[in-house]
Amino acid sequence: MEEVLADLRIEEEQESGEVELWEIEQEENPTEQSSNFCLVVCFLTATVINFQSMRTVMANLWHPLGGVTITDIEEKRILFRLYCEVDRDRVVKGSPYTFNNHLLIFSILKEEDNPLEVPLNHAEFWVQIHNLPSSLYSKAIARQFGDFIGSFVDYDTKAITIGLQNFMRIKVQVDV
Repeated sequence: MEEVLADLRIEEEQESGEVELWEIEQEENPTEQSSNFCLVVCFLTATVINFQSMRTVMANLWHPLGGVTITDIEEKRILFRLYCEVDRDRVVKGSPYTFNNHLLIFSILKEEDNPLEVPLNHAEFWVQIHNLPSSLYSKAIARQFGDFIGSFVDYDTKAITIGLQNFMRIKVQVDV
C-alpha cells in the first residue's frame, strides 16, 4: 500500500484545458525501514512448535503498543517484526522467554543481516549469587562473576539498595 501511495498523483483538469498536477513524494523515514525492530527467533527443541498457538501466546505476553507481525520462515526460524523501538527494547530486556517449556532464542536483526544466516546460539539469563559478604556487592565483582559464567550483560542494583534481598542478581549471556 505504501508503494501505491508513494506514486500517487492527483490531476485536475481546469476549464481552460490546463492540467494541474500534484505529486506526493514519499519521505524517507529511517524508522520505517523493513528490518528495524525485527527479531529472528528459534526455539531450543527438536520437536515442532504449534505456530498458531505460539503466535497468539507471544503476542499476548508481549502485548506491544505498536503491534507485532510474526512470520514463519525457513529452518525453524520465525521473524518477529515490532513496530517501535520501545516495544523491541522491552521484549529484549524481559528475556528469557519460553513456550511450552522450550527456550526462545533470538537475535536482533540488523539491516544488512539475512534472517536465515543470523547465529542463534546465545541466550540471556538472570543469575542469583548467594552468601556473599556485603562488601562484595559491586558492579566490578558482578562483572567478574558474569564473565566466569558466560558474558556479563547487566547488574541489578535495585534489590541491593532497598536491602530486601541477600543475593546479587546479574544477567549473563550463555552459549546454548
